[in-house]
Amino acid sequence: MHDAIERAAPTRYPDAAVIALDPRFEKLVLPLAAVERVATGSRWAEGPVWFGDGRYLLWSDVPNDRIMRWDEISQQTHVWRHTSGHANGNTRDRQGRLITCEHLGRRVTRTEHDGRITVLADHYQGKRLNSPNDVVVKSDGSIWFTDPPFGIVGYYQGEKAEQELPAAIYRISPDGQEVRLMCDTVQGPNGLAFSPDERHLYVIESRARPRNIVVFDVANDGVSLSPPRVLFDAGDGTPDGFRMDIEGNLWCGWGMGTAELDGVRVFSPQGELLGRIALPERCANLCFGGKHRNRLFMASCTSIYSLFVNTQGATAL
Repeated sequence: MHDAIERAAPTRYPDAAVIALDPRFEKLVLPLAAVERVATGSRWAEGPVWFGDGRYLLWSDVPNDRIMRWDEISQQTHVWRHTSGHANGNTRDRQGRLITCEHLGRRVTRTEHDGRITVLADHYQGKRLNSPNDVVVKSDGSIWFTDPPFGIVGYYQGEKAEQELPAAIYRISPDGQEVRLMCDTVQGPNGLAFSPDERHLYVIESRARPRNIVVFDVANDGVSLSPPRVLFDAGDGTPDGFRMDIEGNLWCGWGMGTAELDGVRVFSPQGELLGRIALPERCANLCFGGKHRNRLFMASCTSIYSLFVNTQGATAL
């Protein structure tokens, strides 16, 4: 168990690490809130997910093959699950159960309320998945996940293995009986999120050069997708995981390359860069949490950072 680790208070408010690049960003942040480091000790922190009913945060420490837990009340951190199957992305379903992407088992799993683990997907058309990366759950209960090969290229975030399927985006039906290929043309699909009205699906194209954030239109049937179009060209940046706020803005983990790129970048639904949060480490993924879903938790290499903001996450899950 580790005691909480907090960043020293800034010299003055507002925090200079919270940087508005568009006047619209000023409405999304709080002048009397600062970035805090609430936990550290991970090797590569990923997949944060908030459990409001227990007031705690879970996240994956991928190379260390464990899921960590930070308690909002005690401010303490401990290992929640080891081994985790080199877990990466996490979310919750509509029943509050943990949904996890596992590199080692090359599968998507659900942790039942009694702790049992149910395998939701590990094959497609008789071939093994690569290494499921990130995952979201729609309001109809369907589970959407990305499946790049990042976890099978070596022995750091999984185990080296043969790639049997192209990198792709998949959908698990609400009853869990069907795994459907939704798109296999996005290069290195990584983080994904639906707009609040679920009419658009945003995906990070992490192996394009330059990397892109692409968006699909979702048909009225809630399943069919349009061809993807580029929403934002990341240039030298490395977008990774992201989540939406209630106004449809994208809060994206960012970094790698130079210190100026490390942190979070925030975009309008139209792909306009509104602002950024500078962190001392690259941010891989994030989620909204806290009592009012107005606390942003940022999984950043070795540490978890948080910032209270003036908006809310698009979903309570």
